[in-house]
Amino acid sequence: MHTITLYTRNRCPLCDKAKAAIIELQDQWKFQLEEIDIETSDELTERYGLMIPVVHLDGEEVGFGYVDKIDISNRLQEKNQIK
Repeated sequence: MHTITLYTRNRCPLCDKAKAAIIELQDQWKFQLEEIDIETSDELTERYGLMIPVVHLDGEEVGFGYVDKIDISNRLQEKNQIK
């Protein structure tokens, strides 16, 4: 099963939209959603502070800022074909 990791922070409207889009994809694709608040780590805040939300699919960055649901869906489809 694939894992989508959403790097986010509190009071982030783009993060909320990204999470909603990813949750909608769970109707079509099987994956685990892991949400990580970057404010819990200085390293994550330094790495992603200006980019959030950041989305990783199985450890690979696939989107940041404005997260495109169709793009994430296409990436999931590619991963499933590689299996």
